[in-house]
Amino acid sequence: MSDHALDTTPTGDEALLACVTENAYPEWLAAQAEPVRAWLEEARFQPEVQRFCWLPAVEGVPRVLAVVDRAPLQSLAWLPQRLPEGRYRLEAPADGEAGFLAVLGWGLGAYRFERYRAAKRRPATLLLPDTVDSAELAAELAAVSLVRDLINTPAADMLPEQLEAATRKLAEEFGAEVECLTGDALLEANHPTIHAVGRASASAPRLIELRWGTPGHPRVALVGKGVCFDSGGLNIKPASGMRLMKKDMGGAAHVLGLARLVMSARLPVQLQVLVPAVENAISGNAFRPGDILRTRKGLSVEIDNTDAEGRLVLCDALALASEKRPALIIDFATLTGAARVALGTDLPAMFCNDDALAGELLAAADAVADPLWRMPLHGAYGGMLDSSVADLLNAASSPYAGAITAALFLERFVASGIPWVHFDVMAWNTSSKPGRPEGGEAMALRASFELLRRRFGAD
Repeated sequence: MSDHALDTTPTGDEALLACVTENAYPEWLAAQAEPVRAWLEEARFQPEVQRFCWLPAVEGVPRVLAVVDRAPLQSLAWLPQRLPEGRYRLEAPADGEAGFLAVLGWGLGAYRFERYRAAKRRPATLLLPDTVDSAELAAELAAVSLVRDLINTPAADMLPEQLEAATRKLAEEFGAEVECLTGDALLEANHPTIHAVGRASASAPRLIELRWGTPGHPRVALVGKGVCFDSGGLNIKPASGMRLMKKDMGGAAHVLGLARLVMSARLPVQLQVLVPAVENAISGNAFRPGDILRTRKGLSVEIDNTDAEGRLVLCDALALASEKRPALIIDFATLTGAARVALGTDLPAMFCNDDALAGELLAAADAVADPLWRMPLHGAYGGMLDSSVADLLNAASSPYAGAITAALFLERFVASGIPWVHFDVMAWNTSSKPGRPEGGEAMALRASFELLRRRFGAD
C-alpha cells in the first residue's frame, strides 16, 4: 500500500509516533519521564489539535508527539502531509473499528493527484499495525482513490470514451463483463434520452454496462450519472457555474468505486453497473427547451431546461435496471445545487423509497463514519413537474425544493416494489481538510458498501 503511505513490512528505521487528544494530554504528560516533561516545557508546547513536537529519542529511536482529533477517521489524517518525510509506527495503536478508521484516515490524507504534476514531497509513511486488516484497508483506499482520480481528471481526458476505458480496465482486473451501446445504437436499443442529451458532442454518448457475479445470487444494480462535462446545453451555464463541471461524472465515479469494493470483497451478488456517459454540449443538433423526449419507460418528458440533463440520462438507465427486478437499486449523481443549499457541500443527500432500508443505511453510515442525511420524497411536490403537453417536465419552474423534485422525477422510472436509494452528492471538496484534500471526493461510498456487506455479505 505504498501509494497510500502505508507499509506492512517493518524496516527498523521507523520513528515512534505518540498520539494523544487534547483532553487526554494532561494524563499522558503526567505518565512521561521527567526528561520528556522538561523537554515539552522548554519547548513551550501547546497541546492543540494538529500540533506535533519531536521528543527525546528512546534508546536511539526518534519519537514524536502528535495531538489528534477525537474522531478516529480524522485523528491521523493530517499527519502524512505534515510530518517530515520518513517512516513512523504508532506507539500505542488502537484496535477494533476505531483503529481501522484511524489508519484509513492516514491513507485518505496521503492521497495525491499527480497525473499532471508531481507532488513537491512524499507523504510520511505509517507502518500498518497488526490489528488492522490490510486487505480490507487496501480495498477501501483503492476505491476512494479511483473515485477521486476519475473526478479530478479534466474533461479533455475524461470524455465518454475514456470513462468507458476506465470501466473496462476495472472489469478486466476482476473478471467482469462490459457491454457498451454507443451513438445511434442507443436509439436502436431504446435509450432515447441518453442519446438526446449526448448527441451534440463530438464524443458519442454511450451506455456502459458492467456485469459481475454468479447467477442465483441477489441482483444489485448501481446507476451513476456520467455527464463528463456539462455546459448546460442551450440553457448555457455562466462561466462560474461551468468551472467545476468536469466533476459532473462524479456519480459514475462513485458506482465504479462501489463496484470495486463489491468485487474486491467477492460479495455474493449479481452486480449490474450502468453508466450513461455523455457530454452535454452545444451544436446544431443539441436538444432544446420545449422539446418533448420519449424515454425507455414510454413516458414523455417536456424539456423545461437543458441544464437539468442528469435526470434525463439517469431515467433510461433506471428503467433498464428495473426490468430485471433487482433486490436493490442505488444511484449516485451530482444532480442539484438545491441539495448543496440544503445540506452544504460535505453532506450527501439521500432519498429512499423504503423506510427500513433508509434506516439500515443511516446505521451503516454511522458505523463507518461516512455521514449522509435522509431527505424526503415528498409526493405532494410532484405536481411541480406537471406538463400541459407531456407526461412530465424535466425540471420545475419553481425555485423551491429542487433536490426533492429531481428525486421525484427519478422515482417515476423505478419500477414499483423495488427498493431504491438515490444519492445527490457534491463529489468535491471545496477546500482541503484532514483526509479530504481539495478536489474530487467519494461521499456515501463506504456507507453504501457497509450496507451491501450487511445485507448480502453472507453466502
